[in-house]
Amino acid sequence: MKRNPIGKTLLILITVSMLAACQSGEEKKAAPDPFAISSEKLTFKVDTLYEELENPWGMTWLSDGTMLITERKGEILVFKGDQYTGEKLTGVPAVHEVNQAGLLDIQTHPEHADNGWIYISYAKPVEGGGATAIMRARVQGNSLVDKEDLIITAPAVEGGRHFGSRIIFDKDNYLYFSNGERGSNPENAQTLKNSHGKIHRIHDDGRIPEDNPFVNETDAVASIWTYGNRNPQGLVYDSANDRIFGIEHGPKGGDEINILEKGNNYGWPEITYGIDYDDSIITEDTVKAGMEQPIHFWRPSIAPCGSMIVTSDRYPEWKGNFLVGALKSQHIARVELNGDTYAGEEKLLQDIGRVRHVAQSPEGFIYAVTEGTGLLIKLVPQE
Repeated sequence: MKRNPIGKTLLILITVSMLAACQSGEEKKAAPDPFAISSEKLTFKVDTLYEELENPWGMTWLSDGTMLITERKGEILVFKGDQYTGEKLTGVPAVHEVNQAGLLDIQTHPEHADNGWIYISYAKPVEGGGATAIMRARVQGNSLVDKEDLIITAPAVEGGRHFGSRIIFDKDNYLYFSNGERGSNPENAQTLKNSHGKIHRIHDDGRIPEDNPFVNETDAVASIWTYGNRNPQGLVYDSANDRIFGIEHGPKGGDEINILEKGNNYGWPEITYGIDYDDSIITEDTVKAGMEQPIHFWRPSIAPCGSMIVTSDRYPEWKGNFLVGALKSQHIARVELNGDTYAGEEKLLQDIGRVRHVAQSPEGFIYAVTEGTGLLIKLVPQE
């Protein structure tokens, strides 16, 4: 018997209508995304944008949306639209690349759209070894131009341990940068006569502010803002509360989060919650008069590095939280505060690699770079 094609079509239409009727008044739920990650407060996906980084250190965005990522060996990679262009900036200064030293952080001026300035911290090759320097420059095409060193720390060292070094700006466009105490000379952190183991504050053109705390003290380095800092590889400006946080490596244990205030002494190596790498005691003291206490310390160490405070409305559940890159523990720590008090934390993306830096783009998305696994990732919130 001949089949009736019209009847078959009608049957299909009826079937579709019946299925639609069964679902009327009720939206069919989409299947959960198998690649989504459910954290304590937020579900997100990890978008892997690049997988061939070596020793990335800092990242920033130009006013046109271009992303720049520094490699410690002395390269600046150019990304557009979340894609590596295959290009690197030319005109990058020569660096003293030894161990932890080399090309380090990179930041744009808060008014970059108007003045074009970007700022770089790097270990500058000088007589005697390497010295942490802050350079400003502009990007023209794929080249750094108008380059000038604003400040060069002293003394130089041959080695490459504990160079810091992060750059931030506050609401008045003062530039702060961190500088480690160089490892083998922890006593550097307690003297005002050298630049190491300190947070420094300068004007955006390199001038020393007249109200810096030690500017009129004989033999003191005039750019010092705080001292007694060991190896601060995280530096964060909290614009909502106009305050600065320093996140620094302890020895074996004793990594710290500190609120950094003008002229204060943060204790290293006179006080610490850690011990030396050979398990020997550095000091019996964790508290001393005239020395500040951290608002939080990690023991055992996570080796905290580049950090940020979430301000983006794209992550409302995380707003106001710290995201701290962990090198040794290979995760991102989401740290909650209650005012000035530590309130708890969550480990995100365990074993993703040595997280060197976490940053928020102008569009409000969170990015991170890793060593070992060589990743540039983007955290994309899911509804």
